[in-house]
Amino acid sequence: MPIIFTKVSTLCFACLVLSTIARAQASDLSRPAKEPIATIAGQPIYDDDLLPSVASQLTPLRKQEYELKKQALENLIDQKLLEAEAKKKSVSTDKFLEQEVDAKVADPTDGEVYAFYLAQKNQLNRPFDDLKTQLKTSLKQAKVQQARQDFYAQLRKQSQVAVLLQPPKVEVSYDPARVRGNPKATVMIVEFSDFQCPYCREVEPTLKSVLAKHPDQVALAFRDLPLKQLHPQAEIAAEASRCAGEQGKYWEYHDALFANQNKLDKPGLLEQARSLKLDEKQFDSCLSSEKYKTQIQQDFQDGMRAGVSGTPGFFVNGTFISGALPEASFEQAIQDALSASKNKTTAN
Repeated sequence: MPIIFTKVSTLCFACLVLSTIARAQASDLSRPAKEPIATIAGQPIYDDDLLPSVASQLTPLRKQEYELKKQALENLIDQKLLEAEAKKKSVSTDKFLEQEVDAKVADPTDGEVYAFYLAQKNQLNRPFDDLKTQLKTSLKQAKVQQARQDFYAQLRKQSQVAVLLQPPKVEVSYDPARVRGNPKATVMIVEFSDFQCPYCREVEPTLKSVLAKHPDQVALAFRDLPLKQLHPQAEIAAEASRCAGEQGKYWEYHDALFANQNKLDKPGLLEQARSLKLDEKQFDSCLSSEKYKTQIQQDFQDGMRAGVSGTPGFFVNGTFISGALPEASFEQAIQDALSASKNKTTAN
């Protein structure tokens, strides 16, 4: 018999995740800092030693815990605001919503219903007249839900609600020499990336657009996470970028690498150095010496330890987001970070 996953089973799984994390956190709190979790012939093993192998699994679990709490908090805030308003008129919350919101939503016009039908015509595959009544009801319900959301948003503004719940944070360092934008910006995006990765190239215009929109508030720090098994030229490209940085052209060379991912072998790297008028002899000597390999490996290990399992991976003031996401996703993360900074300042 096939297994059917219901809403109940999903909630049970969420509860199990929260319970597991809570027990782990309680265990961490009860254990003194830096107490070993195992020893081998007297040599200690610490929690931090596990991070490279488990961080990529723990990060999404912690994010899921946050999302569950966030949704519950949003619902509770709305409920408390609604109860306060209903109490002023000595009516139940259901009655209050009916009077103040639902009753003020107009029935959809025939034109709105038909436009609603046309937008879904291919999926519905039935004549309009057969579905008119059903579609009108669905559209009215959608309008009521939107009106309620707008009403809750207005209540929040009037009550000056400040949400202090924060997503899980990861402390991630960065190299001040590889920061694009204001190094003292309120929001620092730390990117772990791979010069041969097509998704990393895809997200570049988005990052530039975000920085252009927030020139003083947002900056970008770049760290290397070359996935050598998938992208064999990524590591030497990372080395080359740092050699270009020695001559003050790190970001120009960074952009050239993503613009010319078909030229990441050594001749191609030298060609790009020449196009930027770098001292070719100095650049070639730097690249041949492999002097930055250790630093690049440190970037890689730091990324893995922080929970990055693929590229590109980003930490927006410590909050992890992954992949070549649309600009709206970065904007939301930035606004959340700015709000958190503002709330923190206000609270202090």
